Amino acid sequence: MKSPCIKTCQIDRRSGLCLGCRRTLDEIASWASYSDGQRADILAALPDRRLPDGNAGGRG
Repeated sequence: MKSPCIKTCQIDRRSGLCLGCRRTLDEIASWASYSDGQRADILAALPDRRLPDGNAGGRG
């Protein structure tokens, strides 16, 4: 199963997003139970997620 996890797991307190993959704690905890479609929707949304410092999601 595809996952955006890059093993840099730290939750930003203000946004509630993981600094590594930009998922929420709920999304991380439920990832294995989501359908392929639900995971695809989340993966598609990650590049647009912003942390409080203004950095968009995605890596690189």
